[in-house]
Amino acid sequence: MDRTSFYDDKHVFSRLSDKFIENNSIPSNDFNRFPVKKGLRNSDGTGVMVGLTKICNVEGYYIDDGEKVPKAGRLIYRGIDLYNFVEGCKTDDRFGFEELVFLLIFGSLPTKEELDGFCSLLAANRELPFDFVEDVIMRAPSPNIMNKMGSSVTALYAYDDNPDDISVENVLRQSIQLIAQIPAIMSYAYQVKRRFFYKKSMYIHQVKPEQKTAEVVLRSIRSDKTFTDKEAKLLDLCLMIHADHGGGNNSTFTTRCISSTGTDTYSAIGAGIGSLKGFRHGGANIKVTQMVEDIFANVPDTSDEDAVKAYLGKIVRKEANDHSGLIYGMGHAIYTLSDPRAVLLKKNAKELAEENGLLNEWNLLDTIERLAPVVFAEEKGYSKQMCANVDLYSGLVYRTLGIPEDLFTPLFAVARVAGWCAHRLEEVATCSKIMRPAYKSISRPQVYKNLSDR
Repeated sequence: MDRTSFYDDKHVFSRLSDKFIENNSIPSNDFNRFPVKKGLRNSDGTGVMVGLTKICNVEGYYIDDGEKVPKAGRLIYRGIDLYNFVEGCKTDDRFGFEELVFLLIFGSLPTKEELDGFCSLLAANRELPFDFVEDVIMRAPSPNIMNKMGSSVTALYAYDDNPDDISVENVLRQSIQLIAQIPAIMSYAYQVKRRFFYKKSMYIHQVKPEQKTAEVVLRSIRSDKTFTDKEAKLLDLCLMIHADHGGGNNSTFTTRCISSTGTDTYSAIGAGIGSLKGFRHGGANIKVTQMVEDIFANVPDTSDEDAVKAYLGKIVRKEANDHSGLIYGMGHAIYTLSDPRAVLLKKNAKELAEENGLLNEWNLLDTIERLAPVVFAEEKGYSKQMCANVDLYSGLVYRTLGIPEDLFTPLFAVARVAGWCAHRLEEVATCSKIMRPAYKSISRPQVYKNLSDR
């Protein structure tokens, strides 16, 4: 084949893609012919058991005589139900994310003295290294904040005097620093994007050490640095419900998998960020927002439930929205009757939606939540239970707080880094074997031919 004609025009990658597909397609029935746990899922949809953890448990069903039986969802942090944790903070009218970070990492609720000391420790570690913002974040603006956060985290390796030590003491130090610094990394990355891609002014505010994480975030992304206590407490709730979700969610499993190799903390957490970015994981809340905009644009009256249902049918048939066939924000690998995170967000979102002129959007989300299971049953013959997941309402909550879409998934990362660090510490302390699952090769033998004979 003539090298010039194959490689030197604008269609080269199209042809190379065709070449790749020609030799790399795998028939779907092969996944059934061999005992492949595709997606690390069992045939009944449950996850393949790959480890043990004390950190977090996610419940959405129970097994009775070998059958999955749906039940109300529960998210349990170190043995404590999320609902009870949130209610305790609400009763005392205090922030809870920092307390939850302590619980996830150390395994017990802190005393007041321990909590005050831990908050002071986080405050003392919020500042980024000297010149880091200018040298790492500002010099290479990114159109996606998650990518900038990931590269910034891995870049911190070079600013650490002891980056490769994986003793519990050193990993704990690195974890506390990352949990404290991630909000600032997110904020700076967003400001640089505003300036470079949107041609808008940057506003960079000095961190106030005495503020809690939710307050630090709101102060850093608002030009006037002001917010209400109610707004900060709602964002604090978002951070609490996103802080962890068991060892099997993709980004946490990614972090644990990479940690099993003995690599450094910055590489492991950077990989978790990369995983969370994906639209099948943390990026799904943006997909919900885009889907809602599409429905508003194509259904003149969203209070007409028959019209909304008909359009959802078109979405499922891949005739509308992004033609994926997915109703984003609906369904979950574990939760069946309810996702406790979605329940909490929905409850708290309505009041602020009314105050911010977004009640129509809240009503549409509520309609989607009720109608989507019916549509899937009619269009696909699905009989399994389906509930709203956390992504259905999280975007609306962020919008009521005036948080731009660019930060929807990064805020997820700000919270989830606590869980990633807790699981990394557990992996380092309790496991001593590199993760090495198997892939069965189905390639066929080929005869090697000399280059002149091909």
